[in-house]
Amino acid sequence: MQATANPRVLIDVVIPRIGSESRTNRLALDAAIIVGFALFVAVCAQIAIRLPNTTVPITGQTFGVLLAGGALGSRRGGLSMLVYMLLGMASVPVFAPGSSPLGDQQVLHFVLPWSGNEGLVWAMSSGGYIVGFVLAAYLVGLFAERGWDRQSTVPLAMLIGSLSVYAVGLPWLGIHIANNDGLHTYFDGNFPGASVLQMTLKGGLYPFIGGDAVKLLAAALVLPGVWALVDRIKGSCPRD
Repeated sequence: MQATANPRVLIDVVIPRIGSESRTNRLALDAAIIVGFALFVAVCAQIAIRLPNTTVPITGQTFGVLLAGGALGSRRGGLSMLVYMLLGMASVPVFAPGSSPLGDQQVLHFVLPWSGNEGLVWAMSSGGYIVGFVLAAYLVGLFAERGWDRQSTVPLAMLIGSLSVYAVGLPWLGIHIANNDGLHTYFDGNFPGASVLQMTLKGGLYPFIGGDAVKLLAAALVLPGVWALVDRIKGSCPRD
């Protein structure tokens, strides 16, 4: 329990709090940080690779989600992803482009021209992954508050965060496949004779394992790297 006494994370060292700072100013700063990271994930969503046989492309979103949790901590990290989800549900095009918007010939999309999606998450086959982002950022933030963001355990924290996205996203996708005739026909055409479970794994898990491993490792390198840079600039500030 000792490790939870001071949940100071990277953002609190990069932007330190001042004792005389008013509560209003602190809340305004937190709000700006939360919205800023939500927009960062929106940009990451625009780095997309179109995949055959699935409605969801590989994107940079998970990288942004893991960094948000690790840099902001559980509360602000989770809230940043909640804001991201709500922006998309409020018709702001912040979600990843689907395979269809990328077009049959375009394999890679890199930020511009912007082609983000929006919509109600419960109506989207990929909506469970977006809800999973909130859980992932919260969990990674909890680990960061316990010092995992600067230790050899950081890859494990990122792995747990990545798995939590699938823990929500895969059952969600499976339910949509089972209950949406058009979606079921689409996956059945790509995976003839497959069960709903097999369609879900082939369309929502297997194609993304390699990309998520790369994003996980990148986040696990970036976070401690930024800590090392900040410590060097600030004269190796202790987390006491």
